[in-house]
Amino acid sequence: MPRVWKFGDQINTDDILPGKYAPFMVGEDRFHTFAFAHLRPEFAQEVKPGDILVFGRNAGLGSSREYAPEALRKLGIRAVIAKSYARIFFRNLVNLGIIPFESEEVVDALEDGDQVELDLETGVLLRGGERFALRPPPPFLLEALKEGSLLDYYKKHGRFPGE
Repeated sequence: MPRVWKFGDQINTDDILPGKYAPFMVGEDRFHTFAFAHLRPEFAQEVKPGDILVFGRNAGLGSSREYAPEALRKLGIRAVIAKSYARIFFRNLVNLGIIPFESEEVVDALEDGDQVELDLETGVLLRGGERFALRPPPPFLLEALKEGSLLDYYKKHGRFPGE
């Protein structure tokens, strides 16, 4: 069952993947193994595909480093829940096929290490006997996710979903 990895407010892209571990510094094949190296050194070794990241306010602020959310994707993160997002980080998540859900209630309710189930299509999150409703992703994003990401969809079809 997927695990929640909970972080606080103002987690920036350098917190997610410190610049000294950028792909051009350590290699495309291993940069993701340094995700959250300074905040949670165990993260990249312990995270499992399907685990969910939970952030407070203004998740992903800072530079527009696409390799920060790309590291999350390479580790198997398919969804993030936050109270709010920095605009560029939100867009990079969407482009890379990671669904950015937004909910103050759910962020406040979840604890680090919680075991949850999340239906990416409906936005229904289950924790034990509790049920939370997140706004489901738009149909174009769900269509793109069938190819892996919005960018993968474009590479295959030469257009974006819904065009």
